[in-house]
Amino acid sequence: MSVFDSLVGQDHVVEVLEVAAHDAAIEPAGPTMTHAWLFIGPPGSGRSNAAIAFGAALVCPQAGCGVCEDCVAVLSGNHPDVEVVRPEGLSYKTEEARNLVGRADMAPTRARWHVIVLEDADRLTESANNVLLKSIEEPASRTVWLLCAPSVEDLLPTVRSRCQVVGLRTPATDAVAAFLQSQGVDPGTAAFAARASMGHIGRARALATIESVRNRRHDVLIMMRDLSDLASCMAAAGNIVEAAKADAEAMLSEREETERSDMLLALGAGAEGKGIKRVTKAALKDLEDRQSARRNRAVRDELDRVLVDLLAWFRDVLALQEEAPVELVNEEMRVDLERMADESSTADTLLRITAIRDARQALSMNVAPQSAMEAMVVKLRAPRLAGR
Repeated sequence: MSVFDSLVGQDHVVEVLEVAAHDAAIEPAGPTMTHAWLFIGPPGSGRSNAAIAFGAALVCPQAGCGVCEDCVAVLSGNHPDVEVVRPEGLSYKTEEARNLVGRADMAPTRARWHVIVLEDADRLTESANNVLLKSIEEPASRTVWLLCAPSVEDLLPTVRSRCQVVGLRTPATDAVAAFLQSQGVDPGTAAFAARASMGHIGRARALATIESVRNRRHDVLIMMRDLSDLASCMAAAGNIVEAAKADAEAMLSEREETERSDMLLALGAGAEGKGIKRVTKAALKDLEDRQSARRNRAVRDELDRVLVDLLAWFRDVLALQEEAPVELVNEEMRVDLERMADESSTADTLLRITAIRDARQALSMNVAPQSAMEAMVVKLRAPRLAGR
């Protein structure tokens, strides 16, 4: 067993990380170990999982056995020397970066290394990048930075040039299906989830194990098929946004309640005095602001997953129209795909794909989700008319 067992189709990466973990375990550290790493790869390739697994290997006495107390603590998110950082909102603010740099100077409490996994490093603003630069240039002697981003171009050259780059790729469908089967998923469901997720490990796992996720994906695709007039477009856009909000609520509500309870306990819930009440009110307001930013980001992330599914749908339509010899992502819905392919032109399909890509861009630019979805759905119903 190894902490790297969950990295699907990334044998080349595992080999590099295992060597580095063993070099990190000796004194002084061997030549393949460095204090800053950049994990890159497309969404779903497992770059964050790879970084966390490497963090576990760095604090494990056996360089990543997967079963010791340290490995289990890291993989469950409870190790004091491995910190996984995610942006609360759409980007990392400068103040967040300053706080992180301050924590990076701290020595490890029980392991040899203090590891900081920075997810979504592509969401660092330029000022936040600059704040981190000095800490990455001159890290504390026992601090290791593990940054995650889609590509090297997503970070400032001054930051990425100081990192050892680890490139992950989208795993093959067969490899994802085999991984799901190893987790107890039946072969048919595993094959469907691997194909529908297009190699995205987290998405594949959700599709394979959560019926509501499968149903919601199916409903969205059918909804696009049944657009008939402006009213149905507005209804479809609203339903998509409400579903994303519900998913975000389900994902975050327990965490938010725990955060609020912990803060009240730390501040001394029920304590009297104007000064104490003022401090408590300000602290709760700050927490609510951070939770609101996190929820906003979660809604946009859920919507982006919907848009990726829609891109796959129209990619299938285009493949049928062009008679391309490729596997359909939505093979189980071939009849519906063939009907849409027959009833529209290649030009229509390309316009629809452009509309979805525009919606993804709009969401990333902080356009209101409802507005972005309404504009997109109208174009999906009648792409040529919408473009006039």
